[in-house]
Amino acid sequence: MANLNLSFFMKLRYACEYAVLRAVAAIMRALPLETASRLMGWAWSRIAPLTKRHAHALENLERAYPDMSAAERERVARGMWNNLGRVAAESFQLDRLYRDKHRYTLDVEDARTAGAQNGGACVLVSLHTGNWELVAQPATDVGLETAAVYQALKNPYADRYLSGLRHLFYPAGLYPKSHSTARKLVHHVRDGGAIAFLSDQRDVRGVQVPFFGHPAWATPFPVMVARTYNVPLLVCRTIRRDGVNFHIEAKLLEIPRDGDRQSDIQEGTARVHELFERWIREYPEQWMWIHRKWNGKPPKKRKQRIYAPPAS
Repeated sequence: MANLNLSFFMKLRYACEYAVLRAVAAIMRALPLETASRLMGWAWSRIAPLTKRHAHALENLERAYPDMSAAERERVARGMWNNLGRVAAESFQLDRLYRDKHRYTLDVEDARTAGAQNGGACVLVSLHTGNWELVAQPATDVGLETAAVYQALKNPYADRYLSGLRHLFYPAGLYPKSHSTARKLVHHVRDGGAIAFLSDQRDVRGVQVPFFGHPAWATPFPVMVARTYNVPLLVCRTIRRDGVNFHIEAKLLEIPRDGDRQSDIQEGTARVHELFERWIREYPEQWMWIHRKWNGKPPKKRKQRIYAPPAS
């Protein structure tokens, strides 16, 4: 969580932002789930194309689909905004979605297989597609004790509220990204638990892998943990069907484990992104094209590296 040792004016600013957030949350929770999702999706698809991020999404789409027409790229980008708006509205009703099992179809056989190995220890990776907030549902369904890591917000009040909405899906804890969190997650795996990551974002301290025909930055940490502790790697996704209905699946992915450590982790991370790309191509309007996945340089005076396991 962000540092609460803030100046008076920063606290005031964060308090005002939090008040607005809770007002929006109250409106979204007062509406039926389908109505809230549809309304927010409609609003985002009209307003967001007026921002600079829309141009960045179109740039990424052109990079990934050089033969796609400009009109089709515009259609996909607007579909993305509609999906993101829906996710925003649905995030305020995650407790209701958690209990509303008829909205899901689940492909969980690989998750059951993973849960039967190593006392339930495994690594789950996913991407920002469909409603990714729900992607741990297969793990919950088969009884895996899942912990996850997330990027904390600068506003500590908003961070506490929004992370609290997600806790139902992560019975073993939801932790902000940090070095101490990495150690906690590794210990959780060693004790027979499952850990989950959204692994499609840029990480310029990580490795570069092929992604839509171009080198892209990726975190090697999930593959490193799976290989180092010899546990299964599950790649998961959520597909939005009609409105607020989803298909959620988890697939076991074989990664190299017997060669050079750094080469194995590099190749394993590339395999994860190869599957990510295949899945995105099936439903391109459901992925978050505003990621700066292909941009950025490694930190100065620091070589690209494979992360070492945190000390136990």
